[in-house]
Amino acid sequence: MHYDIIGDIHGHTKQLTRLLLKMGYINSDRGFYHPENRKVIFVGDYIDRGPAIPETVEIVRTMVDHNNAIALMGNHELNAILFNMKDENGKFLRPHTQKNIDQHAKTQYQFENNSASYDEMISWFKTLPLYFEDKYLRAIHAFWKTAMVDDLTENHLNSDLSLNNSFWADAGNKETNLFHLTDNLLKGKEVPLPDGFSFKDKGGNKRTDTRIKWWDSPIGKTFREWGIAGMGIELPDESIPDKYHNFEKYSENQKPVFIGHYWLTGKPILQNKNVCCLDFSVAEKRLSHRISI
Repeated sequence: MHYDIIGDIHGHTKQLTRLLLKMGYINSDRGFYHPENRKVIFVGDYIDRGPAIPETVEIVRTMVDHNNAIALMGNHELNAILFNMKDENGKFLRPHTQKNIDQHAKTQYQFENNSASYDEMISWFKTLPLYFEDKYLRAIHAFWKTAMVDDLTENHLNSDLSLNNSFWADAGNKETNLFHLTDNLLKGKEVPLPDGFSFKDKGGNKRTDTRIKWWDSPIGKTFREWGIAGMGIELPDESIPDKYHNFEKYSENQKPVFIGHYWLTGKPILQNKNVCCLDFSVAEKRLSHRISI
């Protein structure tokens, strides 16, 4: 099978459509398909931010329904599910703080006249696999660590790699192992910044931790070199503490892994010889790399 792997879309349907057509996909009454039987792997984050979220979800879902795509869960889909689910005490699994409300506001606004479609979308998100792996490659939204993926698979996932319905309450509970697993695998591995240092992310939220380049060793690196803060943010030029030197980077003898999530800038390049980030920001008109396997 030959795959075309596409990064975070975030409701930018026009760009997605142009990309699919450019890669040779044909738009039919059954959605986009490729005449050479290629298949897309979407690495997640279909909603929030963009101007045409319902249309984006429809394109992706129709392709999945007709076996022309695999759609993985991103952290925005996970967040949307938890935002709409309550625990046994009637509290939302993802608290309705102003930050969380703002993050999901564009999606809710664009569905405000069609609540049934919104509810159906959330139900569909629950069926999405959390990762993809075959003989040749791996794909996941943010972070691959085999021990974590194995733990998730053996203890929490259905055979189709979607989260078992009995575990959603745990996914929203910071005290559980499942929360730890999904928080890392779908949102990225993070480490605390040096005391007294913080930054505001693209949403204006204060951060005291930074995502890391988990495909790199931290030895001899500074936070600026090993961290990933986002566009226009400069991390401190202080050395990574010794306590992180035992961090096990993604080994170069493992399968190629494809990720999204990190909102990188500049000309797309491989992060490592077997790690490829596909998210160079739809705003920069770079949505995907094309990979033939």
